[in-house]
Amino acid sequence: MTVDGDDERLRLSAPYRVRFDEAGPDGLLRTSALLRFAQDVGWQHSEARGLTRAWYAERGLAWVVRAAELEMIEPIPMGVTLALTTRVVGYQRIWAQRHAEVRLPGGALAAWVRTDWVMIDGRGRLIRLPAEIPEAFPAPILDEPLLRVALPPTPSDAALGSFAVRPHELDPMDHPNNAVYVDWIEEALLAAGDAGAGVIRARPRGIRLEYAAAAAPGAGIRSAAWATGVGWALRLTDTGGVDLLRATVQA
Repeated sequence: MTVDGDDERLRLSAPYRVRFDEAGPDGLLRTSALLRFAQDVGWQHSEARGLTRAWYAERGLAWVVRAAELEMIEPIPMGVTLALTTRVVGYQRIWAQRHAEVRLPGGALAAWVRTDWVMIDGRGRLIRLPAEIPEAFPAPILDEPLLRVALPPTPSDAALGSFAVRPHELDPMDHPNNAVYVDWIEEALLAAGDAGAGVIRARPRGIRLEYAAAAAPGAGIRSAAWATGVGWALRLTDTGGVDLLRATVQA
């Protein structure tokens, strides 16, 4: 996947240095840190076009991630400075899509991220995008649906786990940031044994994520991971069995 298009208003590039705490024991960038980079460069782009966090707060509006897809293509070592480019791809009535490219020094494509964002009001309800957004980012109307991840019922032999949402995982919206869920599914893969741990280290590695519901602060979370023959399926639920996240990982 590449970021393209001729309208400079639709894209922004920025450098990101991989810090010590953003790498794992293997010395490589964590997948969750990649999502944080993509989210941050998207906000830089919005602010550069005049749609600041204050602008959204004054109107009682917020973006939340509904789905994401990414591919880790090359190892990204600690200490390198990456070039990230974000681009607004298009809209539908209540949502927008961004693509981000991540390039190593020298220009090689190391990873890409697609993120589907939905807009909510101050009560958490889905709301139509205000006119100022397509005016600032004149992208086309999308003819594709939001990304979905369909999973069968959790099989009886799935690797199961449980934990609680920790305070340090909460973002300014007082819920776990979308990147935190990637840390959780990687923990679930590690708990599944050597085969699960191996897919975390694989390059290239593709991940698809559908955020079904937001976890509350301190909430109990249950994880399930199982091999599918073409990769891994993962489900995070609350203690009542309601899906919070559905994901697949392929390497």
